[in-house]
Amino acid sequence: MAKKSKKYVEALGKIDRTKLYESKEALALVSEIATAKFDETVEAHIKLGVDSRHADQQVRGAIVLPHGTGKTKKVLVFAKGEKAKEAEAAGADFVGAEDLVQKIQKENWFDFDVVVATPDMMGVVGRLGRVLGPKGLMPNPKSGTVTFDVTKAVEEIKAGKVEYRLDKSNIIHVAIGKVSFGGEKLAENFNVLMNAIIKAKPSAAKGQYLRSISVTSTMGPGVKINPARVSE
Repeated sequence: MAKKSKKYVEALGKIDRTKLYESKEALALVSEIATAKFDETVEAHIKLGVDSRHADQQVRGAIVLPHGTGKTKKVLVFAKGEKAKEAEAAGADFVGAEDLVQKIQKENWFDFDVVVATPDMMGVVGRLGRVLGPKGLMPNPKSGTVTFDVTKAVEEIKAGKVEYRLDKSNIIHVAIGKVSFGGEKLAENFNVLMNAIIKAKPSAAKGQYLRSISVTSTMGPGVKINPARVSE
């Protein structure tokens, strides 16, 4: 196991490992103990009492965080004609059709963070399923990235829209901002995310839905949040 840095150990010393914190307190603590020279990203890790292997227990969606994520995302839009012009006007970084499919396939080009596609382009985009899928970049109607309203899609992503989905361990990992936001803004972003996840609870989910929650900065230790205090 890699030896932890002195700063990491010092940060760890400020956390009560036996305590489940209130969300506001936890996020203020994460901001306080971050020591990296860069503006660290703060992530929430939420373990849910569901089984992601079952289609009726999937939890997935997207929301716009009130304070954004602190990162401007590069948006690629697959569209043609008027919709392509709309996407460009809305501020999409890359707009195209078959030409971009070729570029991704032949040049292994991935200089973008989010992919949006109009429904009529999904046949073309489907050819990229094998490369976009594993990276979590495949457009999906549930996250609002398959739509004819490309203006709204691009504007929301640029404003700080994040997607949340379960991994194989039934955990959702979402960036909720930067350390420089401070505890207050991070807590507001966190609350909006948690409300969305609670609303997305599948009817097939049995027992305790919010199993465990922790928040952490890029280089810092995790701080546990009391799931019972995050209103279900």
